[in-house]
Amino acid sequence: MTPLPKRKISKGRRDRRRAHDFLTARSLTTCSNCGAMRLPHTVCPECGFYKGREVIEIKSDK
Repeated sequence: MTPLPKRKISKGRRDRRRAHDFLTARSLTTCSNCGAMRLPHTVCPECGFYKGREVIEIKSDK
């Protein structure tokens, strides 16, 4: 026989448990080189700079 819950979980108890399961908004910072919004501690996807140095070369669409 498989294990079963001893008692029904009430709606209030279920909802209180789920109160912390919400999503949090990602924090964004501005790139010091081009001013675009980017995630902190990551290379800027627009210009390829990180901490004032060019880390990756971005191809231009010219």
